[in-house]
Amino acid sequence: MTEQTAARDSPAAPDVFGALASPVRRRLLMALRAGPRTASSLCEGMPIARPAVSEHLAVLRAVGLVRAVRRGREQVYHLDPRPLTEAGAWLNVMLAFWNARLGDLSRIEEGER
Repeated sequence: MTEQTAARDSPAAPDVFGALASPVRRRLLMALRAGPRTASSLCEGMPIARPAVSEHLAVLRAVGLVRAVRRGREQVYHLDPRPLTEAGAWLNVMLAFWNARLGDLSRIEEGER
């Protein structure tokens, strides 16, 4: 287990799913799919002010979904999909679990007919 993974698994670690719960943060991630952007350019078309966008970007940075690189006076934000891959792997495990349980339920139901 890497330090970054251990930090995310600790009870106080920021939660990727919690970060994804916000429609604004999901919108920011969608905008970053096209490539790196500054906070100013990410604010365009957003229904919130730049300070609020910066707060949302800080949450995304804390869970590792976004990284920032300083370019002059600005930060350029980049999407980092690794936490999404980890979250997707967890979701796949849970999906397999529930599919198996539903399969068991279906077999029980068919046996009762």
